[in-house]
Amino acid sequence: MELDEKKYLYLLFILPLVVLVFLFNLYWKRKKQREFGDLEMVKKLSPESSVFKPVLKISVLILALLGLILGLVNPKIGTKMETVKREGIDIVFAVDVSKSMLSEDVAPNRLDKSKQIVSQIINQLGSDRIGIVAYAGSAFPVLPITTDYSVAKMFLQSMNTDMVSSVGTSFNEAIKLSSTYFDDKKTSKLLIMISDGEDHNEGADEAAEEANKLGIKIITIGVGTEKGGTIPLKRNGVVEGFKKDNNNEVVITKLVPESLTAIAKATKGGYVNGNNTKEVLEYVKNALNNIQKTEFEATEMADFQSQFQWFLGFAFLLLFVDVFLLERKTSWVKKLDLFNENK
Repeated sequence: MELDEKKYLYLLFILPLVVLVFLFNLYWKRKKQREFGDLEMVKKLSPESSVFKPVLKISVLILALLGLILGLVNPKIGTKMETVKREGIDIVFAVDVSKSMLSEDVAPNRLDKSKQIVSQIINQLGSDRIGIVAYAGSAFPVLPITTDYSVAKMFLQSMNTDMVSSVGTSFNEAIKLSSTYFDDKKTSKLLIMISDGEDHNEGADEAAEEANKLGIKIITIGVGTEKGGTIPLKRNGVVEGFKKDNNNEVVITKLVPESLTAIAKATKGGYVNGNNTKEVLEYVKNALNNIQKTEFEATEMADFQSQFQWFLGFAFLLLFVDVFLLERKTSWVKKLDLFNENK
């Protein structure tokens, strides 16, 4: 089961408030009756007043409100898994999560800017399969090849600079790990690398050449400024200082487009500056249009159907019934005598 509008679940807090209001009203009525006179005398003066009916009315009201809230949430039920045929390419996003990506020379910082770019690219994809790799001094598999874009975005947003323990940046490791994601030889392959270009290890050119031999095209996106910026050290969102080198000097990290351009050129791909998201999206869109699409099979949940109408129908039925539930005794309630009212 899938919930379409989870935000409306907060409305469930209304239900206990309704119960509290009902109990307070019941207490207030009893208090006033005692002030008026003896309770037994009050009952004799109002013989048709029912104790059971108010409880029934509030129960019906709560169930009706519950039905309305569930209707707004719109539960969906998937009936089966099925294999569908799609046409597209395989795309792996390799996102740099080294400490230099915390620099705020682009807003809000390089890493968050990278996430925004990847998320926007995913939004304009059609039937392509995507995967995600995180890398710093080593590479880490975040999400294998999938067609579930919502899951991909969830994993994307969870990425941070603490998920890879190795310091520095290694394009070599990122390209090698990303290459293992492409398990279908027939499908066109695209690796999109997002980084500030600071590579602290060797072997990137050789790894790019190997990727080219496997038919992998690489597009590199540079995030940051060539002027550079400091790397803030934060705790609970508050800057406590800036990263320093071994000489106790504040580190200035800069965008190095040359290294990213060299990697892209080795695979007949291209480099684009990532500071203007609109330009990046246009560049990637044009690149995708020039890559041949292939047909592949994907397994996904099918036949998700909205169920809100049942809950809303149930709620309106109960509200309709509630209109006719007066607080007076009815014949069938008298016969049940649930609260010993006939004594």
